[in-house]
Amino acid sequence: QVHLVESGGGLVQAGGSLRLSCAASGLTFSKYAMGWFRQAPGKERELLATTTLSGGSTYYADSLKGRFIISRDNAKKMVYLQMNSLNPEDTAVYYCAARLGFEPDTRNSDYWGQGTQVTVSS
Repeated sequence: QVHLVESGGGLVQAGGSLRLSCAASGLTFSKYAMGWFRQAPGKERELLATTTLSGGSTYYADSLKGRFIISRDNAKKMVYLQMNSLNPEDTAVYYCAARLGFEPDTRNSDYWGQGTQVTVSS
């Protein structure tokens, strides 16, 4: 059974940083592209960043303006999201997702984590 488990969320002041982690199990991790998404109250889930199978190529949503960095460690079956210069608009539940062979998106992901809450106070 496949599990994606996010961690690292919490409460942070505006301007601060957080590093989210996603631990994968039950799948051949190196065959899955990974992504990070978030969903704020009353809003649709949005794609933030993706990384290819080896981590050699990444994609970021334009709205992030270079504040977030996605990375993965295939040996540990982990994917990370370093988030810097956080602001209250970043408050949301953050999810990781996996898709076999191709970058995940909101409608085409094979597996999702349960999410981790990030709250940024002003």
